[in-house]
Order: sequence, then C-alpha cells, then structure tokens
Amino acid sequence: MALLDVRNLQVAYRNPSSDDQTMAVDGVSFAVERGETLGIVGESGCGKSTLARALMAYCRPGGEIVGGEVLFDGTDIFGLKDEQIRALRGSRMAMVPQDPLTSLTYHMKVGPQVDEILRIHQELDAKGARLHTLKLFAGTNLPEPEKIYHRYPHENSGGQRQRVVIAGALACEPDLLILDEPTTALDTTTEMQVLKLVKELRDRMGTALIYITHDLTLTDYMCENVLVMLNGKVVERGQSSSVFSAPQTDYGKALVAAIPRVDAKIATPAQPNKAKDGAPLLKVEHLSFRYPSRWSVSALFNPVEEPLAVDDVSFELPRGETLGLVGESGSGKSTIANIIVGLSAPTSGAITFDGAALGATDRHRSPELKRRIQIIFQDPLSSLNPRRRIESILTRPQEIFFGVTGKAARDRAVELLEDMELSADLLKRFPRQLSGGQQQRVAIARAFAASPDLILCDEITSALDVSVQAHVLRLLRGIQIKTGAACLFISHDLGVVKQVAGETVVLRKGRAVEAGHTSGVFDNPSHDYTRLLLAAALRQENYADLVEQASRTEIVGNEP
Repeated sequence: MALLDVRNLQVAYRNPSSDDQTMAVDGVSFAVERGETLGIVGESGCGKSTLARALMAYCRPGGEIVGGEVLFDGTDIFGLKDEQIRALRGSRMAMVPQDPLTSLTYHMKVGPQVDEILRIHQELDAKGARLHTLKLFAGTNLPEPEKIYHRYPHENSGGQRQRVVIAGALACEPDLLILDEPTTALDTTTEMQVLKLVKELRDRMGTALIYITHDLTLTDYMCENVLVMLNGKVVERGQSSSVFSAPQTDYGKALVAAIPRVDAKIATPAQPNKAKDGAPLLKVEHLSFRYPSRWSVSALFNPVEEPLAVDDVSFELPRGETLGLVGESGSGKSTIANIIVGLSAPTSGAITFDGAALGATDRHRSPELKRRIQIIFQDPLSSLNPRRRIESILTRPQEIFFGVTGKAARDRAVELLEDMELSADLLKRFPRQLSGGQQQRVAIARAFAASPDLILCDEITSALDVSVQAHVLRLLRGIQIKTGAACLFISHDLGVVKQVAGETVVLRKGRAVEAGHTSGVFDNPSHDYTRLLLAAALRQENYADLVEQASRTEIVGNEP
C-alpha cells in the first residue's frame, strides 16, 4: 500500500465578485511510496502550491476541496477531526512553504519557534528542545547556530530564513515531507547541501518526499518520477530523467527550453555605452556596512562588534546597462541594494548617482530622486500592502510621482499587468489571493510604474517559473533599451545573470572577490570561490560529486 494515494483531487476558489468557482486543482491523481521522491513542476499559478496544501487538508481562504480523496497510510485525511489533523501535521506530515518570511512568526526569535515544534510533537523539555534545534541549525548549514537561534526572522537573510523553516520541517523526521519551492531563496552551493540533507533523511528514515519546483534541473537530481501541471491538470508524467531530457508534450518542451543554463553559449550584453563625459550613472566607492550590535547586559560590559556585512566594495554602473551581483546568501548583496535605495545608511564609503552624492537615507533625498531609483524586493508578499487591492498598488506610484489618477492611471495599470502576462481581472484582488509568481510580477510592475532611471532587482526571478522568468528578463532588457534605465541585478542564479548582465561582481563574506565582464568571469574565473559557484550551477550527472565537494569545502556556507 502506498504511503500517499491521491485520487481525483479537486480544489476550487470562489470568485470574490461572484458565486463562480475556478478549479485550481482539477482531477489530479497519483501515489507516492515510502522513500520515494515525486516532483511536481509547472508554471506559477498552475495549482502546485494549492495541491501541496490540500495534501495536508488545508486551503487558503476562499478555497475549498470539492472532490476526491487523499489517503495517508490508508486513512482518508479529509475524514479526520481537527485535533487529529493537527497531530498529523508536523509529526508525520510536514511542509516547507515557498515564502519563509511569512511562514515564520515575526515577533518570535527563530530558535524558540523550532523549539515549539519539538516540545509539542516530541514532548521534549526546554533544554532538550534547544539542543536539538541547534543541531538542526548546524545540519542545515546555518552559520553560528547560537547567534541564529536568538535572531528574529527579519534579522536573517532570505537563505537563512529558508533553512530555519527547513530545520523546523525536519525536526520530527516526518513520514512525508512536502517541499514547496524550498530552495528558491538559496544559492546553488547551499541548495546542494540542503537537498543532500533532505535526501539523507529520506534514505535513513524512508521518508517520502513531494518536491514542488519550477526548476526542472532539480527534479532530475531529486526525484524518481515527475508530474507536469498546467491549469490545474496533470499534462505529462513519467520518470524525471525522461521528462527532463525528452519531454513528450509541447508544454514540457517549452519549459525545458526556457531553463537558463550557465554553460549555454549565449551572447552576453554588449559593452556599456557610457555617457559622453564617461561618468557612470551609479558609482560605489569603498562601501562598507556594519549592523549595530544587539543590546544585552553582557554586551554592556563586554561589547562585541559585529563583523562587516559589506567590506570595502567598489563598482560602477553605466546608464542603460546591467550589472550582476552574485554570491551566497548572506554575502552582502541585498545589503548593498538597501544602502543604494536609502533604506540603510553606509558605515563608510561614498555613492554617487548621476554625478551627485546620494543622501545617506531616503529621508535625505528628494521625491524626484526616490522616483528615479526603485527597488524590487526578493519577497513579494511582504513588500506589497496586504490591505490594498492590486489596482491601488499599481496606481499609487503614478499619483505620487506624476499626478496621474482615475481612468488614465487604471489604463496604465492594465498595461503594466499585460506586460507581465497577467490578466486585468487581478486588479480587484488582494496580494494574498495571488500565487507567488503572480505576486512577484505585480511587484515588478509597481517598480516600473515610476519610470525609474535605476532599477535594483533583488532576486526578482526566484519565485518565477522558467517560462515567465524568460519573459520578465526580456521585458527588463526591453525597458532598458527604450528608456535607458540601468539595472543592478542581484541573483544566485548564475544562468540568469549570464543572460542579462554585461558586467558581474562576485561577493563573498561582504567582499568583492572577482569583477569584470560577464563572459570573462564565467568562462575564465580567477578566484576559487567563483569556480565553485560555477561548478555548483552545473548540476547534472556530476551533481552528487559537487554536493560532496561543497560540503567539504571551507569556502561554502560561512555567511557573515
């Protein structure tokens, strides 16, 4: 008997403006044996995440399981009482959601949040739970577990938050682990180590895995079998190696073709076209940043200075060009973006924009300067106002910066959505009613609404499936050509950076270890760390060997 047997599952969402229902999962059936890993792939909005929640008898508000069965170890979970479902979740079934920030309680430190799982399901005392949590943090390659334990979610990088969530899911060594895009926030070297840990759990405990992703290259490594979904239905299924190498449907072929590959022979963007006077649009000189020390009684008598998160970084960004910032999670990429946009003040160094020094924070900058520099954050849901509909989110920048209101502003909002391959019907929805990929595209559209001269893109494609990602990257380049806007593109996906960036800076522990034209950095790297990043991105037949190499190499996983 299969551990999990899904039969003709149907999940529908009710339209908020009518009584109509939209089928998000439409007649899906499959089975998962103990110790098996099943991959589920498809575009954003195809029903993958809705399916994952339904497997644990849960739906988002407005959703309803309207048909089918989910048998777990022979028991239909839809027939269980609420207390039985709660006992099942976390102990025998666990899930790693896509968005780590919204899945963690923001006002609790991350360590006690994992402790709580162990105390409820394993009945450990406070000391035992703490020791086990620290062991889990070390096992997921979190740097300095003691420090991470006492931090709040917002004090950790995106990759660190994701590993905290993974540690919580692994806490009780469940029989079934559902991973919903668990590595979108992780760089490739850390991704390999986390997936290696998950596979070891599967092999040791016979845990069954359901791996939901838009990255088909991962299914080839992680999964024996794979389902390809489109519009709530399964359109292709089979062994992952066969689906990845020789897809049978047109949709499967399109997904495989859209995968950005770091070893692909593509023409990187042309050399920058600098202004007549040779001055770049953005110039960063000897930039350093140190987070303030946390207050405590012990620190009062024995102050400890935090290490530099950004350490003497310099680079230039010409008008209309794209500069890539790559490196592990916690290497300082997002911190640099936050300083440039004015969310944080630098500890030292200088930033020049269009020939003039930038104010330390946004409070020292004019409204026009704020309009000219826009940022797109990694986590779309936390950056969109949850109380505003999409129409308000997209028309507000037009009103603030250009005085455009009414029908003209709404028409522009519709145009922005269409550029992102989104329907105008979404204008009436709230952010929580969109999929992760749809939320990210709305965040991108909001930044473009201000017609900026500089776009700071902080992992903007991490939540997008490969086909939509390819469209968004083309859109970014098209807008740059049309408007002359420059782009600082932050990503851990080296294949994406190779596609979009003319110049690339490689960061490690807050320092720039290598910089230059993208083709030179990727084809002939001069630093060992860059070589390891590139090797980690080439995850095919030698993927397992690279996992071992990454786990043994000192330069991987030591975040500041």
